Amino acid sequence: MLDLRLYMLQRISALIMAPLTLGHIAVMIYAVQGGLSAEEILGRTQGSLLWFAFYGSFVLAVSVHAAIGLRVITFETMGLSGRALDVVTWCTGLLLLVMGGQAVVAVTWTGGL
Repeated sequence: MLDLRLYMLQRISALIMAPLTLGHIAVMIYAVQGGLSAEEILGRTQGSLLWFAFYGSFVLAVSVHAAIGLRVITFETMGLSGRALDVVTWCTGLLLLVMGGQAVVAVTWTGGL
């Protein structure tokens, strides 16, 4: 039953990531073609709840998706299973969430870290 739930969770996270990835690529192309500096980009993103929600959702979906994918790879290549595999999965997901969350806060928060 756990495998089915993880399978569905990974597929749902992929559905969430797909439009967010396209949106991210579109924003990057716009920024590069517009010749925006880092200062100009931060001026547009800092203090924006919209950008915080956009990139926060992206980080959450990527963290879930990647942790489950690495769980499968770890099981297949290292033979890790049971509680140890759960710990690796959770630690990976939390590490990605914390690191991504710090990046989102750094780009959208006006108060600094």
